[in-house]
Amino acid sequence: MASGNFILVVAAILAVFLPAATMAATEHWVGGKSGWTINYDYPAWANERVFYVGDSLVFSYTKGHHNVYVANQTEFKDCIVPTGKKPFTSGHDTITLATPGKKWYICGIPTHCSEHKQKLAITVVEGGAPVPAPAPAPAPVPVPVLTPPATNTPVTQPDSPTSSAYGILKSKYQVLTVAAVALAIILIA
Repeated sequence: MASGNFILVVAAILAVFLPAATMAATEHWVGGKSGWTINYDYPAWANERVFYVGDSLVFSYTKGHHNVYVANQTEFKDCIVPTGKKPFTSGHDTITLATPGKKWYICGIPTHCSEHKQKLAITVVEGGAPVPAPAPAPAPVPVPVLTPPATNTPVTQPDSPTSSAYGILKSKYQVLTVAAVALAIILIA
């Protein structure tokens, strides 16, 4: 019974601490349906959102018509194309927000930034999704030894979860919680 209590404690710890560890990062599509283009109100777009470390910006535009430069505050303010930096030019550029603080982006096509306001300034804050890091090698997990029942009662396997509801599959937290509880029930029984 001690191993059953251990499993319940582990399940409780997972239920408490996994929500923060499994928060999904947000993809912010710059400019929404309009994408990265000229004559768009990027300050209003940015003010409607909170940007967390781990989120990403997706700049969508017609390749060859625009580009994206990561700028500093002066380059942003004066629409100066950064020297020594390569622009993003794919037409579908994703930039992960890895550190907190102010971030500035401009289009380097002549007049797009200066005359058509194709520039974006955001503030990235801590507390969102964790930035993906290389996974450490998994630690060995002790496998509990299950003894067969003392009676001739057949051991039954739980039903296959292939018919799980779509909503459960959308949440890593829910899936991990259900798995932890199911494992605890199997080991206690």
